[in-house]
Amino acid sequence: MLNSLKNIFKQLENEAQEDNSKKQLSLLCGLMLEAAQVDGKIDQIEIDKISKTLTENFHEDKLAVELELQNSLKEIDKPKSLHYFTSKLNKEFSNKKKDLLIETLWEIILLDGKVHEFESNLIRRLAGLFYISDVSCANAKKRAQINLMYHKD
Repeated sequence: MLNSLKNIFKQLENEAQEDNSKKQLSLLCGLMLEAAQVDGKIDQIEIDKISKTLTENFHEDKLAVELELQNSLKEIDKPKSLHYFTSKLNKEFSNKKKDLLIETLWEIILLDGKVHEFESNLIRRLAGLFYISDVSCANAKKRAQINLMYHKD
């Protein structure tokens, strides 16, 4: 009887972790696509970068990433505030993971070789919402520039 209860609780815990992981992936995809779209268009190179980053840096399943990207692209025109994304990720992400996210967003923005005013504004707002200092944000941008220079996809 006790083992049955333990198994039930373990199964419920696993299901909750899976659900949380799916929500986190959805938030990451949505936020990264927002960064890609802020200049008015989303290029395939940006989608490819998002996919690669989610699988390699955030250790998400490749198939789950592709499915979530498709779903998020369908929902891209539905309005969501930055607070929608950041409030949930703030609770779950360590400072190190938030720095990695800001660096990733800089990489997505820098892919086309230009930083539009709206893009830099987006990053400043996100850094503030993630409680990331201006210095850390500037360092993330430098790392992103170096990554793009030395790791052309």
